[in-house]
Amino acid sequence: MKTKSLYLETIGCQMNVLDSELVLGQLVKLGYQPAASAQQADVVLFNTCSVREHAEDKVLSRLGQLKQAKQQRPEMIVGVIGCMAERDPQGITRLMPHVDLICGPGQLNHIPAMLQAVEETREPQTLVGREHSRKLDPAQRSLQQYDSLEALDLARQLQPGTNRLQAYIRVQRGCDKFCTFCVVPFTRGPERSRPPAVLVDEARRLIDQGTVEITLLGQTVNSYAHQEDDRRVTFSELLSRIHDIPGLQRLRFVTSHPGDFGDDILQVMRDLPRMCEYLHLPAQSGSNSVLQRMKRQYCIEEYIDLVHRAREYVPDIQLAGDFIVGFSGESDAEYAESVKLVQHVQYKNIFCFKYSERPGTAAARNLPDDVPDELKRRRNVELLRVQEKIAARNNHQFLGRTVEVLVEGYSKAARKAQESEQSRGAEVGWRRSDQLVGRTRGDHIVVFPGGPELIGQLFKVQIIGSTALTLHATMQTGPVTSSLLTPLTLKH
Repeated sequence: MKTKSLYLETIGCQMNVLDSELVLGQLVKLGYQPAASAQQADVVLFNTCSVREHAEDKVLSRLGQLKQAKQQRPEMIVGVIGCMAERDPQGITRLMPHVDLICGPGQLNHIPAMLQAVEETREPQTLVGREHSRKLDPAQRSLQQYDSLEALDLARQLQPGTNRLQAYIRVQRGCDKFCTFCVVPFTRGPERSRPPAVLVDEARRLIDQGTVEITLLGQTVNSYAHQEDDRRVTFSELLSRIHDIPGLQRLRFVTSHPGDFGDDILQVMRDLPRMCEYLHLPAQSGSNSVLQRMKRQYCIEEYIDLVHRAREYVPDIQLAGDFIVGFSGESDAEYAESVKLVQHVQYKNIFCFKYSERPGTAAARNLPDDVPDELKRRRNVELLRVQEKIAARNNHQFLGRTVEVLVEGYSKAARKAQESEQSRGAEVGWRRSDQLVGRTRGDHIVVFPGGPELIGQLFKVQIIGSTALTLHATMQTGPVTSSLLTPLTLKH
Protein backbone atom coordinates (compact mmCIF):
# COMPACT_ATOMS: atom_id res chain seq x y z
CA MET A 1 0.00 0.00 0.00
CA LYS A 2 1.39 3.39 -1.06
CA THR A 3 2.29 5.75 1.80
CA LYS A 4 0.17 8.90 1.65
CA SER A 5 1.81 12.30 2.02
CA LEU A 6 0.29 15.21 3.92
CA TYR A 7 0.90 18.96 3.81
CA LEU A 8 -0.71 20.89 6.67
CA GLU A 9 -0.32 24.68 6.84
CA THR A 10 -1.41 26.62 9.92
CA ILE A 11 -2.62 30.21 9.78
CA GLY A 12 -3.61 32.03 12.96
CA CYS A 13 -3.27 31.79 16.71
CA GLN A 14 -1.62 29.36 19.13
CA MET A 15 -4.93 27.50 19.38
CA ASN A 16 -4.68 26.73 15.67
CA VAL A 17 -1.06 25.60 16.12
CA LEU A 18 -2.22 23.12 18.76
CA ASP A 19 -5.17 21.97 16.65
CA SER A 20 -2.81 21.30 13.75
CA GLU A 21 -0.48 19.32 15.98
CA LEU A 22 -3.38 17.14 17.13
CA VAL A 23 -4.72 16.60 13.59
CA LEU A 24 -1.22 15.78 12.36
CA GLY A 25 -0.84 13.28 15.19
CA GLN A 26 -4.07 11.57 14.14
CA LEU A 27 -3.02 11.26 10.53
CA VAL A 28 0.59 10.24 11.14
CA LYS A 29 -0.75 7.46 13.33
CA LEU A 30 -2.73 6.29 10.30
CA GLY A 31 0.39 6.22 8.12
CA TYR A 32 0.49 9.68 6.55
CA GLN A 33 3.92 11.23 6.10
CA PRO A 34 4.65 14.99 5.98
CA ALA A 35 5.25 16.42 2.49
CA ALA A 36 7.74 19.14 1.64
CA SER A 37 5.22 21.19 -0.35
CA ALA A 38 1.52 21.40 -1.07
CA GLN A 39 2.00 20.68 -4.78
CA GLN A 40 3.66 17.33 -4.00
CA ALA A 41 1.23 16.13 -1.31
CA ASP A 42 -1.59 13.60 -1.58
CA VAL A 43 -3.56 15.53 1.05
CA VAL A 44 -3.35 19.30 1.61
CA LEU A 45 -5.03 20.86 4.65
CA PHE A 46 -5.17 24.54 5.57
CA ASN A 47 -5.99 25.24 9.21
CA THR A 48 -7.56 28.67 9.02
CA CYS A 49 -8.28 31.84 10.98
CA SER A 50 -11.24 34.21 10.61
CA VAL A 51 -10.23 36.92 13.06
CA ARG A 52 -9.05 39.20 10.23
CA GLU A 53 -9.90 39.42 6.56
CA HIS A 54 -6.21 39.24 5.65
CA ALA A 55 -5.96 35.75 7.16
CA GLU A 56 -8.86 34.51 5.03
CA ASP A 57 -7.46 36.18 1.90
CA LYS A 58 -4.20 34.32 2.51
CA VAL A 59 -6.04 30.99 2.54
CA LEU A 60 -7.94 31.80 -0.65
CA SER A 61 -4.65 32.67 -2.31
CA ARG A 62 -3.12 29.34 -1.23
CA LEU A 63 -6.16 27.46 -2.51
CA GLY A 64 -6.03 29.30 -5.84
CA GLN A 65 -2.41 28.24 -6.28
CA LEU A 66 -3.49 24.59 -6.03
CA LYS A 67 -6.06 24.64 -8.83
CA GLN A 68 -3.58 23.56 -11.50
CA ALA A 69 -2.05 20.84 -9.31
CA LYS A 70 -5.54 19.52 -8.57
CA GLN A 71 -6.37 19.43 -12.30
CA GLN A 72 -3.18 17.50 -13.01
CA ARG A 73 -3.72 15.13 -10.07
CA PRO A 74 -7.48 14.81 -9.45
CA GLU A 75 -6.84 12.27 -6.70
CA MET A 76 -5.23 14.99 -4.56
CA ILE A 77 -7.45 15.92 -1.59
CA VAL A 78 -7.63 19.61 -0.69
CA GLY A 79 -9.18 20.59 2.64
CA VAL A 80 -10.00 23.69 4.66
CA ILE A 81 -10.32 23.24 8.40
CA GLY A 82 -10.69 25.58 11.38
CA CYS A 83 -12.48 28.87 11.90
CA MET A 84 -12.86 29.96 8.27
CA ALA A 85 -14.43 26.59 7.46
CA GLU A 86 -16.93 27.09 10.28
CA ARG A 87 -17.73 30.70 9.39
CA ASP A 88 -18.37 30.36 5.67
CA PRO A 89 -18.38 26.79 4.26
CA GLN A 90 -20.69 27.75 1.39
CA GLY A 91 -18.43 30.66 0.41
CA ILE A 92 -15.39 28.38 0.26
CA THR A 93 -17.26 25.92 -1.96
CA ARG A 94 -18.51 28.71 -4.22
CA LEU A 95 -15.11 30.37 -4.67
CA MET A 96 -12.97 27.21 -4.62
CA PRO A 97 -14.96 24.27 -6.07
CA HIS A 98 -11.83 22.11 -6.09
CA VAL A 99 -11.91 21.92 -2.25
CA ASP A 100 -12.82 18.38 -1.16
CA LEU A 101 -13.05 18.72 2.61
CA ILE A 102 -14.39 21.46 4.92
CA CYS A 103 -14.26 20.87 8.67
CA GLY A 104 -14.93 23.32 11.52
CA PRO A 105 -12.75 23.59 14.63
CA GLY A 106 -15.27 21.71 16.76
CA GLN A 107 -15.22 18.64 14.50
CA LEU A 108 -11.51 18.03 13.92
CA ASN A 109 -11.68 14.55 15.43
CA HIS A 110 -13.67 13.46 12.36
CA ILE A 111 -11.03 14.38 9.76
CA PRO A 112 -9.71 10.79 9.28
CA ALA A 113 -13.24 9.54 8.52
CA MET A 114 -13.87 12.49 6.22
CA LEU A 115 -10.69 11.78 4.26
CA GLN A 116 -11.71 8.15 3.90
CA ALA A 117 -15.15 9.21 2.63
CA VAL A 118 -13.58 11.51 0.02
CA GLU A 119 -11.30 8.71 -1.17
CA GLU A 120 -14.13 6.19 -1.43
CA THR A 121 -16.84 8.38 -2.95
CA ARG A 122 -14.81 11.16 -4.62
CA GLU A 123 -17.51 13.47 -3.25
CA PRO A 124 -16.78 16.62 -1.19
CA GLN A 125 -17.29 16.31 2.58
CA THR A 126 -18.41 19.18 4.84
CA LEU A 127 -18.74 19.01 8.62
CA VAL A 128 -19.24 22.16 10.66
CA GLY A 129 -20.93 22.76 13.99
CA ARG A 130 -24.26 24.03 12.73
CA GLU A 131 -24.54 21.30 10.09
CA HIS A 132 -23.35 18.43 12.28
CA SER A 133 -25.90 19.16 15.03
CA ARG A 134 -28.64 21.29 13.49
CA LYS A 135 -31.38 19.21 15.16
CA LEU A 136 -29.91 19.72 18.62
CA ASP A 137 -30.63 22.57 21.01
CA PRO A 138 -27.70 24.94 21.79
CA ALA A 139 -26.77 23.16 25.03
CA GLN A 140 -26.67 19.73 23.36
CA ARG A 141 -24.76 21.13 20.39
CA SER A 142 -22.15 22.70 22.68
CA LEU A 143 -21.69 19.44 24.60
CA GLN A 144 -21.37 17.41 21.39
CA GLN A 145 -18.67 19.70 20.00
CA TYR A 146 -16.87 19.66 23.35
CA ASP A 147 -16.86 15.84 23.46
CA SER A 148 -15.49 15.65 19.91
CA LEU A 149 -12.61 17.98 20.71
CA GLU A 150 -11.96 16.35 24.07
CA ALA A 151 -11.43 13.04 22.27
CA LEU A 152 -8.92 14.80 20.00
CA ASP A 153 -6.98 16.25 22.95
CA LEU A 154 -7.02 13.02 24.93
CA ALA A 155 -5.56 11.09 21.97
CA ARG A 156 -2.61 13.46 21.75
CA GLN A 157 0.83 12.03 21.09
CA LEU A 158 4.13 13.75 20.37
CA GLN A 159 5.40 12.62 16.99
CA PRO A 160 9.04 11.76 16.28
CA GLY A 161 10.91 14.82 15.07
CA THR A 162 8.51 17.34 16.62
CA ASN A 163 9.60 20.02 19.07
CA ARG A 164 9.43 18.30 22.44
CA LEU A 165 10.85 21.21 24.42
CA GLN A 166 7.79 23.44 24.38
CA ALA A 167 4.17 22.40 24.27
CA TYR A 168 0.73 23.95 24.33
CA ILE A 169 -2.12 22.58 26.44
CA ARG A 170 -5.68 23.69 25.76
CA VAL A 171 -7.35 24.34 29.13
CA GLN A 172 -10.45 26.06 27.78
CA ARG A 173 -12.46 26.19 24.57
CA GLY A 174 -14.66 28.88 23.12
CA CYS A 175 -15.53 32.34 24.38
CA ASP A 176 -18.53 34.01 26.02
CA LYS A 177 -17.34 37.63 25.80
CA PHE A 178 -18.90 38.48 22.41
CA CYS A 179 -16.76 41.55 21.72
CA THR A 180 -18.52 43.29 18.86
CA PHE A 181 -15.58 42.92 16.45
CA CYS A 182 -14.80 39.26 17.15
CA VAL A 183 -15.93 36.15 15.31
CA VAL A 184 -14.43 33.62 17.77
CA PRO A 185 -17.64 32.95 19.79
CA PHE A 186 -19.35 32.03 16.51
CA THR A 187 -16.56 29.81 15.16
CA ARG A 188 -15.38 28.14 18.39
CA GLY A 189 -18.58 28.15 20.40
CA PRO A 190 -19.32 28.85 24.07
CA GLU A 191 -16.68 28.87 26.77
CA ARG A 192 -15.95 25.51 28.41
CA SER A 193 -13.12 24.61 30.78
CA ARG A 194 -11.52 21.18 30.70
CA PRO A 195 -11.26 19.07 33.90
CA PRO A 196 -8.12 19.89 35.93
CA ALA A 197 -7.24 16.24 36.52
CA VAL A 198 -7.21 15.65 32.75
CA LEU A 199 -4.99 18.69 32.23
CA VAL A 200 -2.52 17.65 34.90
CA ASP A 201 -2.31 14.18 33.35
CA GLU A 202 -1.75 15.66 29.88
CA ALA A 203 1.00 17.91 31.24
CA ARG A 204 2.65 15.00 33.03
CA ARG A 205 2.68 12.90 29.84
CA LEU A 206 4.25 15.75 27.87
CA ILE A 207 6.92 16.27 30.53
CA ASP A 208 7.67 12.55 30.57
CA GLN A 209 8.30 12.82 26.80
CA GLY A 210 10.82 15.65 27.23
CA THR A 211 8.78 18.85 27.40
CA VAL A 212 10.34 21.44 29.70
CA GLU A 213 8.12 24.47 29.00
CA ILE A 214 4.30 24.38 28.88
CA THR A 215 1.97 27.15 27.75
CA LEU A 216 -1.67 26.91 28.82
CA LEU A 217 -4.09 28.12 26.13
CA GLY A 218 -7.54 29.63 26.27
CA GLN A 219 -9.45 32.34 24.44
CA THR A 220 -9.81 34.07 27.83
CA VAL A 221 -7.60 31.76 29.82
CA ASN A 222 -7.84 33.61 33.14
CA SER A 223 -11.60 32.96 33.31
CA TYR A 224 -10.94 29.21 33.54
CA ALA A 225 -13.16 27.55 36.15
CA HIS A 226 -14.25 23.93 36.61
CA GLN A 227 -16.47 22.23 39.17
CA GLU A 228 -14.59 19.35 40.78
CA ASP A 229 -16.19 17.37 43.60
CA ASP A 230 -18.65 20.18 44.37
CA ARG A 231 -15.94 22.84 44.53
CA ARG A 232 -14.74 25.39 42.00
CA VAL A 233 -11.20 25.03 40.69
CA THR A 234 -9.90 28.43 39.57
CA PHE A 235 -7.19 29.22 37.06
CA SER A 236 -4.73 30.15 39.80
CA GLU A 237 -5.23 26.72 41.40
CA LEU A 238 -4.79 25.01 38.03
CA LEU A 239 -1.51 26.89 37.58
CA SER A 240 -0.35 25.67 41.00
CA ARG A 241 -1.21 22.05 40.21
CA ILE A 242 0.62 21.98 36.89
CA HIS A 243 3.55 23.96 38.30
CA ASP A 244 4.23 21.24 40.86
CA ILE A 245 4.67 18.42 38.33
CA PRO A 246 8.28 17.15 38.61
CA GLY A 247 10.43 17.89 35.57
CA LEU A 248 8.62 21.03 34.47
CA GLN A 249 10.97 24.01 34.13
CA ARG A 250 8.72 26.78 32.85
CA LEU A 251 4.99 27.53 32.82
CA ARG A 252 3.23 30.23 30.77
CA PHE A 253 -0.33 31.06 29.73
CA VAL A 254 -2.13 33.04 26.99
CA THR A 255 -4.40 34.87 26.30
CA SER A 256 -5.86 36.82 29.22
CA HIS A 257 -8.89 39.10 29.26
CA PRO A 258 -8.32 42.28 31.31
CA GLY A 259 -11.94 42.38 32.47
CA ASP A 260 -11.76 39.52 34.95
CA PHE A 261 -8.12 39.19 35.98
CA GLY A 262 -7.82 38.54 39.72
CA ASP A 263 -4.89 39.18 42.03
CA ASP A 264 -4.83 35.46 42.86
CA ILE A 265 -3.19 34.83 39.48
CA LEU A 266 -0.63 37.57 40.09
CA GLN A 267 0.15 36.05 43.49
CA VAL A 268 0.81 32.68 41.84
CA MET A 269 3.07 34.35 39.28
CA ARG A 270 4.98 35.99 42.12
CA ASP A 271 5.26 32.98 44.41
CA LEU A 272 5.84 29.99 42.11
CA PRO A 273 9.41 29.85 40.75
CA ARG A 274 8.59 28.09 37.47
CA MET A 275 5.99 30.67 36.47
CA CYS A 276 7.39 32.89 33.71
CA GLU A 277 7.31 36.65 34.16
CA TYR A 278 5.24 37.27 31.05
CA LEU A 279 1.67 38.43 30.53
CA HIS A 280 -0.19 38.86 27.25
CA LEU A 281 -2.86 41.42 28.04
CA PRO A 282 -4.82 42.64 24.97
CA ALA A 283 -6.06 46.21 25.34
CA GLN A 284 -7.44 46.63 21.78
CA SER A 285 -7.79 50.40 22.32
CA GLY A 286 -6.73 53.12 24.73
CA SER A 287 -10.04 54.95 24.38
CA ASN A 288 -12.99 54.27 26.68
CA SER A 289 -15.50 55.23 24.02
CA VAL A 290 -13.94 52.76 21.56
CA LEU A 291 -13.81 50.06 24.25
CA GLN A 292 -17.54 50.60 24.85
CA ARG A 293 -18.28 50.19 21.14
CA MET A 294 -16.14 47.06 21.19
CA LYS A 295 -18.00 45.77 24.27
CA ARG A 296 -14.71 44.96 25.98
CA GLN A 297 -16.22 44.99 29.51
CA TYR A 298 -13.55 47.17 31.12
CA CYS A 299 -12.47 50.78 31.01
CA ILE A 300 -8.96 52.04 30.38
CA GLU A 301 -8.52 53.08 34.02
CA GLU A 302 -9.16 49.47 35.08
CA TYR A 303 -6.70 48.23 32.47
CA ILE A 304 -3.97 50.58 33.69
CA ASP A 305 -4.67 49.59 37.29
CA LEU A 306 -4.19 45.94 36.31
CA VAL A 307 -0.86 46.79 34.65
CA HIS A 308 0.31 48.59 37.79
CA ARG A 309 -0.79 45.71 40.04
CA ALA A 310 1.00 43.22 37.79
CA ARG A 311 4.23 45.18 38.14
CA GLU A 312 3.78 45.50 41.89
CA TYR A 313 3.39 41.73 42.31
CA VAL A 314 5.98 40.77 39.66
CA PRO A 315 8.43 43.68 39.25
CA ASP A 316 10.29 42.10 36.32
CA ILE A 317 7.15 41.14 34.39
CA GLN A 318 7.14 41.64 30.62
CA LEU A 319 3.87 42.72 29.02
CA ALA A 320 2.54 42.17 25.51
CA GLY A 321 -0.57 43.80 24.12
CA ASP A 322 -3.01 43.70 21.21
CA PHE A 323 -4.39 46.78 19.47
CA ILE A 324 -6.95 47.35 16.73
CA VAL A 325 -6.74 50.64 14.85
CA GLY A 326 -9.50 52.08 12.70
CA PHE A 327 -12.42 50.47 14.53
CA SER A 328 -15.85 51.87 13.73
CA GLY A 329 -15.95 55.62 14.33
CA GLU A 330 -12.38 55.85 15.69
CA SER A 331 -11.48 59.54 15.71
CA ASP A 332 -8.02 61.08 15.75
CA ALA A 333 -8.47 61.80 19.46
CA GLU A 334 -9.49 58.21 20.21
CA TYR A 335 -6.53 56.85 18.26
CA ALA A 336 -4.26 59.24 20.18
CA GLU A 337 -5.45 57.58 23.39
CA SER A 338 -4.09 54.25 22.11
CA VAL A 339 -0.73 55.87 21.40
CA LYS A 340 -0.77 57.33 24.91
CA LEU A 341 -1.52 53.91 26.42
CA VAL A 342 1.35 52.24 24.54
CA GLN A 343 3.71 54.94 25.74
CA HIS A 344 2.48 54.62 29.32
CA VAL A 345 2.57 50.82 29.60
CA GLN A 346 5.94 50.35 27.85
CA TYR A 347 5.09 46.93 26.41
CA LYS A 348 7.73 44.40 25.49
CA ASN A 349 5.87 44.06 22.21
CA ILE A 350 2.43 44.64 20.73
CA PHE A 351 0.39 43.02 17.99
CA CYS A 352 -1.33 45.78 16.03
CA PHE A 353 -3.96 45.22 13.34
CA LYS A 354 -6.15 47.29 11.06
CA TYR A 355 -9.81 46.72 11.79
CA SER A 356 -11.51 44.46 9.27
CA GLU A 357 -15.24 43.90 9.51
CA ARG A 358 -16.07 40.25 10.11
CA PRO A 359 -19.41 38.94 8.81
CA GLY A 360 -21.81 37.80 11.51
CA THR A 361 -20.36 39.94 14.31
CA ALA A 362 -22.34 42.63 16.16
CA ALA A 363 -20.07 45.31 14.68
CA ALA A 364 -20.83 44.11 11.14
CA ARG A 365 -24.56 44.24 11.88
CA ASN A 366 -24.74 47.47 13.82
CA LEU A 367 -21.65 49.65 13.35
CA PRO A 368 -20.30 51.22 10.14
CA ASP A 369 -16.81 50.38 8.93
CA ASP A 370 -16.25 54.07 8.30
CA VAL A 371 -12.53 54.71 8.85
CA PRO A 372 -10.80 54.96 5.44
CA ASP A 373 -8.38 52.13 4.74
CA GLU A 374 -5.52 54.54 4.09
CA LEU A 375 -6.04 56.10 7.53
CA LYS A 376 -6.15 52.64 9.13
CA ARG A 377 -2.88 51.79 7.43
CA ARG A 378 -1.22 55.01 8.55
CA ARG A 379 -2.33 54.57 12.15
CA ASN A 380 -1.15 50.97 12.15
CA VAL A 381 2.31 51.95 10.91
CA GLU A 382 2.55 54.86 13.34
CA LEU A 383 1.59 52.81 16.38
CA LEU A 384 4.07 50.09 15.49
CA ARG A 385 6.80 52.72 15.13
CA VAL A 386 5.99 54.08 18.58
CA GLN A 387 6.30 50.55 19.99
CA GLU A 388 9.52 49.88 18.07
CA LYS A 389 11.21 52.82 19.77
CA ILE A 390 9.98 51.66 23.18
CA ALA A 391 11.20 48.11 22.57
CA ALA A 392 14.59 49.29 21.35
CA ARG A 393 15.02 51.49 24.42
CA ASN A 394 13.89 48.81 26.87
CA ASN A 395 15.99 46.10 25.23
CA HIS A 396 19.04 48.36 25.43
CA GLN A 397 18.70 48.24 29.23
CA PHE A 398 19.54 44.52 29.11
CA LEU A 399 23.11 45.20 27.99
CA GLY A 400 25.53 43.60 30.42
CA ARG A 401 22.80 41.64 32.16
CA THR A 402 22.79 37.89 32.68
CA VAL A 403 19.54 36.17 31.77
CA GLU A 404 18.25 32.62 31.57
CA VAL A 405 17.32 31.25 28.16
CA LEU A 406 15.77 28.01 27.01
CA VAL A 407 17.80 27.05 23.93
CA GLU A 408 15.22 26.27 21.23
CA GLY A 409 17.52 25.47 18.31
CA TYR A 410 19.27 27.21 15.46
CA SER A 411 18.11 30.70 14.50
CA LYS A 412 16.48 31.39 11.13
CA ALA A 413 19.65 33.13 9.99
CA ALA A 414 21.69 30.08 11.03
CA ARG A 415 19.49 27.69 9.10
CA LYS A 416 19.82 29.80 5.96
CA ALA A 417 23.59 30.05 6.47
CA GLN A 418 23.86 26.29 6.93
CA GLU A 419 22.18 25.75 3.57
CA SER A 420 24.55 28.24 1.96
CA GLU A 421 27.67 26.77 3.59
CA GLN A 422 26.77 23.29 2.46
CA SER A 423 27.02 24.51 -1.13
CA ARG A 424 30.26 26.52 -0.80
CA GLY A 425 32.14 24.88 2.06
CA ALA A 426 32.54 25.88 5.70
CA GLU A 427 34.58 28.89 6.77
CA VAL A 428 37.10 29.02 9.62
CA GLY A 429 36.04 30.48 12.96
CA TRP A 430 32.60 31.51 14.17
CA ARG A 431 29.95 31.30 11.48
CA ARG A 432 26.41 32.57 11.31
CA SER A 433 25.42 28.92 10.99
CA ASP A 434 26.52 28.45 14.63
CA GLN A 435 23.91 30.93 15.89
CA LEU A 436 21.43 29.49 18.36
CA VAL A 437 18.18 31.07 19.47
CA GLY A 438 16.66 30.96 22.92
CA ARG A 439 13.87 32.62 24.83
CA THR A 440 13.98 34.31 28.22
CA ARG A 441 11.39 33.84 30.93
CA GLY A 442 9.98 37.19 29.85
CA ASP A 443 9.66 35.93 26.24
CA HIS A 444 12.56 37.94 24.79
CA ILE A 445 14.28 36.34 21.80
CA VAL A 446 18.03 35.92 22.32
CA VAL A 447 20.61 34.80 19.73
CA PHE A 448 24.13 33.63 20.60
CA PRO A 449 26.84 31.31 19.24
CA GLY A 450 26.83 27.69 20.35
CA GLY A 451 26.69 24.06 19.32
CA PRO A 452 23.81 21.60 18.92
CA GLU A 453 24.55 19.98 22.29
CA LEU A 454 23.07 23.08 23.96
CA ILE A 455 19.64 22.71 22.36
CA GLY A 456 16.96 21.88 24.89
CA GLN A 457 18.87 23.16 27.91
CA LEU A 458 18.45 26.18 30.16
CA PHE A 459 21.53 28.39 30.04
CA LYS A 460 22.63 31.72 31.42
CA VAL A 461 23.85 34.14 28.79
CA GLN A 462 25.21 37.66 28.97
CA ILE A 463 23.57 40.29 26.77
CA ILE A 464 26.08 42.16 24.60
CA GLY A 465 23.81 43.77 22.00
CA SER A 466 20.18 44.56 21.26
CA THR A 467 17.66 45.63 18.65
CA ALA A 468 13.94 46.31 19.00
CA LEU A 469 13.20 42.64 18.33
CA THR A 470 16.25 40.65 19.45
CA LEU A 471 18.86 40.44 22.17
CA HIS A 472 22.41 39.28 21.29
CA ALA A 473 24.44 37.37 23.86
CA THR A 474 27.46 35.25 24.71
CA MET A 475 27.43 32.10 26.84
CA GLN A 476 28.12 32.65 30.52
CA THR A 477 28.28 29.35 32.41
CA GLY A 478 27.09 25.78 32.28
CA PRO A 479 23.46 24.68 32.27
CA VAL A 480 21.13 26.33 34.75
CA THR A 481 20.27 24.05 37.66
CA SER A 482 17.54 26.32 39.01
CA SER A 483 15.12 28.49 37.09
CA LEU A 484 15.43 31.25 39.71
CA LEU A 485 17.51 34.26 38.73
CA THR A 486 18.02 37.69 40.22
CA PRO A 487 14.96 39.72 39.19
CA LEU A 488 15.49 42.17 36.34
CA THR A 489 13.48 45.38 36.58
CA LEU A 490 13.18 47.69 33.59
CA LYS A 491 12.87 51.43 34.05
CA HIS A 492 9.62 52.84 32.75
